[in-house]
Amino acid sequence: MKLLTAAVPCYNSAAYMRRAIDSLLSGGDCMEIIIVNDGSTDDTEKIALEYQEKYPDIVRVISQENGGHGEAVNTGLANATGLYFKVLDSDDWVNEEALKQVLDTLSELIADGNSPDLFITNYVYEKVGAKRKKIINYNWALPKKQIFTWDDIMHFRQSQNILMHSTIYRTKLLKECGLKLPKHTFYVDNIFVYQPLPYVKTMYYLDVNLYRYFIGREDQSVNEKIMIKRIDQQLKVTKIMIESHNLMQIKSKKLRNYMIKYLSMMMAICSVFLIKEGSNESLAKKEALWEYLKNYDRWLYKKIKSQILGRSMNLPGRFGQRVVEVGYSIARKIYGFN
Repeated sequence: MKLLTAAVPCYNSAAYMRRAIDSLLSGGDCMEIIIVNDGSTDDTEKIALEYQEKYPDIVRVISQENGGHGEAVNTGLANATGLYFKVLDSDDWVNEEALKQVLDTLSELIADGNSPDLFITNYVYEKVGAKRKKIINYNWALPKKQIFTWDDIMHFRQSQNILMHSTIYRTKLLKECGLKLPKHTFYVDNIFVYQPLPYVKTMYYLDVNLYRYFIGREDQSVNEKIMIKRIDQQLKVTKIMIESHNLMQIKSKKLRNYMIKYLSMMMAICSVFLIKEGSNESLAKKEALWEYLKNYDRWLYKKIKSQILGRSMNLPGRFGQRVVEVGYSIARKIYGFN
């Protein structure tokens, strides 16, 4: 059995997918690389098959009708045979030395009978034109070099959300928790990392900069203009996440608080881009989103509304909108996103 399955969803990725695949190949024979060709119309499938032919014991190619990023991840997970599962988007890559450290550490943990449900590493914003690369680590939030539980976690700063870039899940856990991402929907990486969290009992954090998150292409889903254009999909994902768990029933207070923090971020992202779009229709959607949360789970609504992000998203009038826009600009400079 392979140690780590890496799924690489590809849609018209011919121009840049080689860097992603080559970086994973540095992991050697303990890797399983599943390239999911999601209905591409360029040379994506041809390139993928070249890798499969050259590395038949490591690379597998699965071609399907276009179903979107989430469906490609579903396909990768359904076909994964590795003990652990990682998603690498086709325009991103991993640091080869960090990958070696990850694989060595996982091997040691498994040999000692201490393999965690969730393995966490750092990620780096590889932003076009940026002189300094923003590294997201989990210092002061997670214990290092030890197996730990939710009760052992510490204080997460606002930038320290555990995202798909930083997660390596136990494959069996993802399959058994019923994870299924929606088709033809962007931003499903948030569901991928959030929905399995209550099933996680043990974790391990390795302080290495594994995932290199490329950002800056005009057609990327996280481009600000595109996020505003696709705000309905962001709203859909946020509601799926809210409805996936009753947080009042989460026994671990620290896990519950972290999940509330994550949902607060999602509500804030939706609110910010609806405010930035600025039309009466968008402002009405923002009000409808908060009303939906209030009607669906009043307890959760109060929890999110009481946090800094929640309060700032609901300041009245043009002054409140301006506060949100300024805060967003400052956050972009601090955290380096989109």
